[in-house]
Amino acid sequence: LEAVLADKFADVEAKLEEITRAYPHDFPAALHELLANTQRELDEIKPPFVRDMRQKAPQVFKIVERRRAELIQRFFGKLFVEGQRTGMVRKDLPAELMIEILLAAVQAIVNPAKVEELGLTPKTGFASVVKVVLEGVITRKGRKT
Repeated sequence: LEAVLADKFADVEAKLEEITRAYPHDFPAALHELLANTQRELDEIKPPFVRDMRQKAPQVFKIVERRRAELIQRFFGKLFVEGQRTGMVRKDLPAELMIEILLAAVQAIVNPAKVEELGLTPKTGFASVVKVVLEGVITRKGRKT
């Protein structure tokens, strides 16, 4: 299971890297592509897998949380800084704080126990967290594009 997850995270990281290279100064396009790719990846995770992970391999989910946090910090961190530079993300809050808020919300909501409790899928849980966080950090200019 750990080897499969390592391969999956390597694939996800490569795709996110490709997206950030393709749109280095195009915040709206990069955001759209990062979110779309993340949604596609999360769509592959079905409720039985989440339930099994919670019941039979909670220690493995710790690896998932760590890698997920690294990817969010790396890719969304760069994106938020670029968004601030272009005026599409608020500048009155440090990008690092926005990332910590996003990470805390993702860790609190997008985990096997909470997803099951709320009747969500990882995809809908992540989408909801991102929607709440981004609508609070993106300026009017960023929303218009």
